[in-house]
Amino acid sequence: MAALEIEGKIKTKLTPRSGSSARGGWTSQDFVVEYQDGNYPADACITAFGEEKVRDLERFQVGDAVKVSFNVRAREFNGRWYNDLRLWRISAPGAPAAAPAAAPAVGYSAGPAPVAPPPSFDDMPAEVDSDDLPF
Repeated sequence: MAALEIEGKIKTKLTPRSGSSARGGWTSQDFVVEYQDGNYPADACITAFGEEKVRDLERFQVGDAVKVSFNVRAREFNGRWYNDLRLWRISAPGAPAAAPAAAPAVGYSAGPAPVAPPPSFDDMPAEVDSDDLPF
Protein backbone atom coordinates (compact mmCIF):
# COMPACT_ATOMS: atom_id res chain seq x y z
CA MET A 1 0.00 0.00 0.00
CA ALA A 2 1.31 3.43 -0.83
CA ALA A 3 1.68 6.03 1.85
CA LEU A 4 -1.15 8.53 2.31
CA GLU A 5 -0.42 12.25 2.48
CA ILE A 6 -2.00 15.30 4.05
CA GLU A 7 -0.91 18.92 4.19
CA GLY A 8 -1.77 21.13 7.12
CA LYS A 9 -0.28 22.73 10.19
CA ILE A 10 0.92 21.18 13.41
CA LYS A 11 -1.79 21.90 15.98
CA THR A 12 -0.07 20.28 18.96
CA LYS A 13 2.78 17.94 19.84
CA LEU A 14 2.31 15.53 22.72
CA THR A 15 5.01 14.45 25.14
CA PRO A 16 7.47 11.88 23.74
CA ARG A 17 7.17 8.37 25.19
CA SER A 18 9.81 5.68 25.48
CA GLY A 19 10.11 2.23 26.92
CA SER A 20 11.48 -1.21 26.36
CA SER A 21 9.99 -4.40 25.00
CA ALA A 22 11.21 -7.87 24.17
CA ARG A 23 12.70 -6.39 20.96
CA GLY A 24 14.58 -3.62 22.77
CA GLY A 25 14.06 0.06 23.49
CA TRP A 26 11.56 2.22 21.62
CA THR A 27 10.51 5.86 21.48
CA SER A 28 7.49 7.58 19.95
CA GLN A 29 5.71 10.93 19.88
CA ASP A 30 2.19 11.77 18.81
CA PHE A 31 1.29 15.03 17.12
CA VAL A 32 -1.91 16.51 15.71
CA VAL A 33 -2.12 17.97 12.21
CA GLU A 34 -5.01 20.27 11.33
CA TYR A 35 -5.86 20.02 7.62
CA GLN A 36 -8.65 21.22 5.36
CA ASP A 37 -11.29 18.54 4.67
CA GLY A 38 -13.62 20.10 2.14
CA ASN A 39 -15.04 23.27 3.68
CA TYR A 40 -14.12 22.41 7.27
CA PRO A 41 -10.88 21.89 9.18
CA ALA A 42 -10.18 18.38 10.47
CA ASP A 43 -7.59 16.91 12.83
CA ALA A 44 -5.45 13.79 12.50
CA CYS A 45 -3.33 12.38 15.31
CA ILE A 46 -0.17 10.85 13.83
CA THR A 47 2.52 8.82 15.58
CA ALA A 48 6.23 9.31 14.96
CA PHE A 49 7.64 5.91 15.96
CA GLY A 50 11.37 5.35 16.36
CA GLU A 51 14.24 7.69 17.19
CA GLU A 52 14.77 8.77 13.57
CA LYS A 53 11.12 9.77 13.06
CA VAL A 54 10.98 11.61 16.40
CA ARG A 55 14.12 13.56 15.38
CA ASP A 56 12.46 14.42 12.05
CA LEU A 57 9.44 15.76 13.96
CA GLU A 58 11.67 17.88 16.25
CA ARG A 59 12.56 20.10 13.25
CA PHE A 60 8.99 21.44 13.21
CA GLN A 61 7.18 23.54 15.80
CA VAL A 62 3.50 24.01 16.65
CA GLY A 63 1.95 26.21 13.95
CA ASP A 64 4.37 25.13 11.19
CA ALA A 65 2.91 24.08 7.84
CA VAL A 66 3.84 20.48 7.02
CA LYS A 67 3.30 17.77 4.44
CA VAL A 68 2.94 14.42 6.21
CA SER A 69 3.21 11.00 4.57
CA PHE A 70 1.90 8.16 6.72
CA ASN A 71 0.75 4.55 6.69
CA VAL A 72 -2.43 3.23 8.32
CA ARG A 73 -2.03 0.36 10.77
CA ALA A 74 -4.65 -1.46 12.85
CA ARG A 75 -4.25 -3.68 15.88
CA GLU A 76 -6.57 -5.70 18.08
CA PHE A 77 -6.55 -5.58 21.89
CA ASN A 78 -9.11 -7.40 24.05
CA GLY A 79 -11.57 -7.79 21.19
CA ARG A 80 -11.42 -4.14 20.12
CA TRP A 81 -9.63 -2.69 17.10
CA TYR A 82 -7.52 0.46 17.12
CA ASN A 83 -6.19 2.40 14.13
CA ASP A 84 -2.78 4.00 14.11
CA LEU A 85 -1.44 6.57 11.63
CA ARG A 86 2.34 5.98 11.45
CA LEU A 87 4.58 8.79 10.21
CA TRP A 88 6.63 7.82 7.19
CA ARG A 89 7.96 11.23 6.15
CA ILE A 90 7.43 14.83 7.25
CA SER A 91 8.52 17.87 5.24
CA ALA A 92 7.63 21.46 4.54
CA PRO A 93 4.93 21.83 1.84
CA GLY A 94 6.44 22.25 -1.60
CA ALA A 95 9.78 20.76 -0.51
CA PRO A 96 11.23 18.36 -3.08
CA ALA A 97 10.99 14.66 -2.28
CA ALA A 98 14.14 13.21 -0.79
CA ALA A 99 13.97 10.04 -2.89
CA PRO A 100 17.16 9.35 -4.84
CA ALA A 101 16.93 9.41 -8.61
CA ALA A 102 17.23 6.00 -10.20
CA ALA A 103 20.08 5.53 -12.66
CA PRO A 104 18.97 4.58 -16.17
CA ALA A 105 19.53 0.97 -17.17
CA VAL A 106 22.47 0.24 -19.42
CA GLY A 107 21.60 0.72 -23.08
CA TYR A 108 18.64 3.01 -22.40
CA SER A 109 18.54 6.76 -22.63
CA ALA A 110 17.26 8.91 -19.77
CA GLY A 111 14.90 10.74 -22.14
CA PRO A 112 11.17 10.14 -22.51
CA ALA A 113 10.01 6.76 -23.73
CA PRO A 114 9.07 6.60 -27.42
CA VAL A 115 5.34 6.77 -28.06
CA ALA A 116 3.77 4.22 -30.40
CA PRO A 117 1.31 5.59 -32.96
CA PRO A 118 -2.34 4.72 -32.36
CA PRO A 119 -3.63 1.71 -34.33
CA SER A 120 -5.32 2.38 -37.66
CA PHE A 121 -7.89 0.43 -39.66
CA ASP A 122 -5.10 -1.12 -41.73
CA ASP A 123 -3.57 -2.62 -38.57
CA MET A 124 -6.70 -4.70 -37.87
CA PRO A 125 -6.55 -8.41 -38.76
CA ALA A 126 -8.48 -9.52 -41.83
CA GLU A 127 -11.79 -11.28 -41.25
CA VAL A 128 -11.72 -15.02 -41.87
CA ASP A 129 -14.90 -16.94 -42.80
CA SER A 130 -13.80 -20.18 -41.15
CA ASP A 131 -14.99 -20.66 -37.60
CA ASP A 132 -12.72 -22.92 -35.56
CA LEU A 133 -14.59 -22.54 -32.27
CA PRO A 134 -15.70 -25.88 -30.76
CA PHE A 135 -19.22 -24.66 -29.90
